[in-house]
Amino acid sequence: SNGSVRGSLRGGYDGWDFISFELGSKSFVAADDAAEITRRRWEDENMAERWENYLKHICPEWLRKYVGYG
Repeated sequence: SNGSVRGSLRGGYDGWDFISFELGSKSFVAADDAAEITRRRWEDENMAERWENYLKHICPEWLRKYVGYG
């Protein structure tokens, strides 16, 4: 592996897409008007930095740990 990380986060409810976060662009994408409210709030609260940290550092660390368990 070259150490690069790419990923995205998707959230939904009742089987429907709601909101996603794209790591490459560091942006949220609302699936509908209701999700737009959440997108605006998360942008105001700098949630992109938190999700970027999770996807780039925490998640890969956990994956290496648990894959190592076999």
